[in-house]
Amino acid sequence: MRFVLDASIAITWAMRDEDHPLADLAFLELQSGSAIVPSIFWYEVWNILVLNERRNRILPDDSAQFLHDLEQFSIGLDFSRGSHIMDLSRKYKLSVYDAAYLAAAQSNRLPLATLDKPLEAAALAAGVPLVA
Repeated sequence: MRFVLDASIAITWAMRDEDHPLADLAFLELQSGSAIVPSIFWYEVWNILVLNERRNRILPDDSAQFLHDLEQFSIGLDFSRGSHIMDLSRKYKLSVYDAAYLAAAQSNRLPLATLDKPLEAAALAAGVPLVA
C-alpha cells in the first residue's frame, strides 16, 4: 500500500514508551509498500527527536539509528503548491504544516496515516481516506 505518512505516526516508532495500533499498522504497510511525505516531515521528525533527547526519553545514538532505519524505507517527497496548502489551512483551521500532509494526500489521491486528531478530522471532512 502507498500512503501519506505523518510525523506523528513515524515518531511513535522511535519512542520506546509509545505504542499505538495505527502506528503499528502503518509500519507494516511501509515495510511492503511506500509512503509520500511533505518536506516538512523530516524537519518535524528531527525536531521531535532532539526535543526528546533533551528530555532524556531517547539517546542521540538511538535517534541516529532510528533515522538510519527510517531512511531505508521507500519514502518519497510531495511537492504540493503553497497556495493550495494555505487554502487547506484556512478552510480546516490547521497549521500550515499539518495542511501540507492533507495536501499531499489529496494531490496524490492517497490515504493518510496520522495520530493528529485535528488533521484526522480535516481529512475526513475533505474526503481523504485514512489508513485504518
